[in-house]
Amino acid sequence: MRKSALFLLSLVIPNIAINPFMDKYENQMFYGIGQGFDTGILLPPPVRPVPFYIGTITYSQPTTFFRIPARKSLNISETLGLGKKNGWNWSDYTIPIGYITEDIALFRYKRFYMGTGAGVGLQAKENKRLGAKLLFQFKVTFGINITKEWATEIFIQHFSNANTADENNSYAFYGLGLTHNF
Repeated sequence: MRKSALFLLSLVIPNIAINPFMDKYENQMFYGIGQGFDTGILLPPPVRPVPFYIGTITYSQPTTFFRIPARKSLNISETLGLGKKNGWNWSDYTIPIGYITEDIALFRYKRFYMGTGAGVGLQAKENKRLGAKLLFQFKVTFGINITKEWATEIFIQHFSNANTADENNSYAFYGLGLTHNF
């Protein structure tokens, strides 16, 4: 029983000697795209995709969060809305977003890793869906290291104004990205 518990614990606690996001590299670029969903929640997975997309470019550096491997990032995203669906004119939500984030490693096993993160930023303009320029971001990432320099990540991302305005219908995205460590 003890051996099983220790084995499971070793899977859940990240190896603090190596950052699973970036290995031993000092810089990382992430390029990602995502599909929008008309929901305020991320889990269980939403089933109503809408004509709303996100493209993201991120620059990251390694850090730690209470000795847990992490990465701090500067992010620039562009949302793209096309047409109407579910009572929303998604074309009104083509808006650039700039934000800072920190992701922490939750799990590492061989080439696979999982992380979660949060951030804060601004969208270029207020709109009816969120009602504020100030945004808060939450993200869950599942990744696989292809090589030490390259990885691919699946992400679940949520933006809202954390009820700082009257409207808070949020943005939710599921996406895929590629990271390059250097």
